[in-house]
Amino acid sequence: MQHIIIKNSSMVPVYEQLMSQIKQQIISGELSEGEALPSVRALSAELKISALTVKKAYDRLEEERFVVTVHGKGTYVAAADRQLAAEARRMAVEKDFSLAVEKARTVGLKDNDIREIIDILLSET
Repeated sequence: MQHIIIKNSSMVPVYEQLMSQIKQQIISGELSEGEALPSVRALSAELKISALTVKKAYDRLEEERFVVTVHGKGTYVAAADRQLAAEARRMAVEKDFSLAVEKARTVGLKDNDIREIIDILLSET
């Protein structure tokens, strides 16, 4: 597992920061199917955060089917669900686009201007 960075000054709750970084590592393939995540205690000690915060992040990741927890054994990256991984990547891109559109509108750009920028960016790649 790659190093996790928690920003205490962020408005994003710590458990969400943790979830987001673990999800990204799973989606990108840095964490592979069946790979064990650090124990709740070990990760909480390493990050100097509450074990309850780590547990909450792991529980939410399990609800979203990114990990599975085997009682008494640990938490592991769930079997690759290609469709789930593709959907997660798509949702991440949609979120980024949404933030970009919001920023564009905040500075006064109209929908046509935004589309023009996207068309230019697409033609450059």
